[in-house]
Amino acid sequence: MNKTITLAMGNGGVENSELIQKVIYRHLGNDILAKAEDATPLGALQNLCFTTDSFTVTPLFFKGGDIGKLSVAGACNDLAMMGAKPKFLSLSFIIEEGFGLREFEKILRSIKKELTLNEAKVVTGDTKVVPRGSCDGLYINMSAIGERVADMSQNRIQKGDVLLLSGDMARHGAAIFAAREGIELENEIESDCKSLWPVVEELLGNLTPRAMRDATRGGVAAVLNEWAMATNLCMEIQEQNCSVDESVQGICEILGFEPFMLANEGTFVMAVAPKDADVALEILRRHNDKAAIIGRISDSYPGRVVLKSSWGTRRFLDMPSGEILPRIC
Repeated sequence: MNKTITLAMGNGGVENSELIQKVIYRHLGNDILAKAEDATPLGALQNLCFTTDSFTVTPLFFKGGDIGKLSVAGACNDLAMMGAKPKFLSLSFIIEEGFGLREFEKILRSIKKELTLNEAKVVTGDTKVVPRGSCDGLYINMSAIGERVADMSQNRIQKGDVLLLSGDMARHGAAIFAAREGIELENEIESDCKSLWPVVEELLGNLTPRAMRDATRGGVAAVLNEWAMATNLCMEIQEQNCSVDESVQGICEILGFEPFMLANEGTFVMAVAPKDADVALEILRRHNDKAAIIGRISDSYPGRVVLKSSWGTRRFLDMPSGEILPRIC
């Protein structure tokens, strides 16, 4: 078999079958994929959630992950944030002619590892190969279906609720930027890319959050502003409680980035009733010691996010605008 992906491997013939059977199925094969049908019956499922996402991150490999890990974690995290256990995924590749087979298999191994963590299966997919120069090596589309075990929504957020952050901010965006630009740091920044279902499952065994949202594109600022506008309430945030790694902060200061607006891929914001705040924080800190209670919800400035500094000053945190950092997922 060739050491690189060829156009023939996407033509539906012998070469395509060889790529699927000898490479993709070898890593991701299961009893459902083995049937090799045009569509996959999923049987009886209840209270479903469905999501889809496309991944065009550059570079494809970065400290803390790669496009394969990112695609599974990203799709499954969207389900987890709605209280749904990931079950079944579709996986579609668009591969550039000449892409290395060794690199492709490395990505497949990352996908398999993340699927195992989520106890989920790829049950259908597609592979296309495009001519050189038509894409940056590899693009992935991932769709996911899960069964909802808890009812969470931004519409359940109430005045007086407590806001928590599951870890430090902006790590993924800073890691991608540093890798893309070849920035050498004394302490290399590692992306926070990870699957969130394990921590969410533990949370749901002890409480029902009002709402959760992973702070991906647009970062924590986007999540908080979306909640503020949807509820017409005020998100009051203690700025000093929102942790930022020293190296991440350094990149933000040099380049003028706002940490609240840079992407995360394993950090989420959660709103809970006041009675649940301490339990929620204890669980979050078992998974990440940077987790913190970052604020409360009031009606002081309806539809706005307010940052309170340790000096007693206040400022509005606006919705991100423009393309702060493209191709981060």
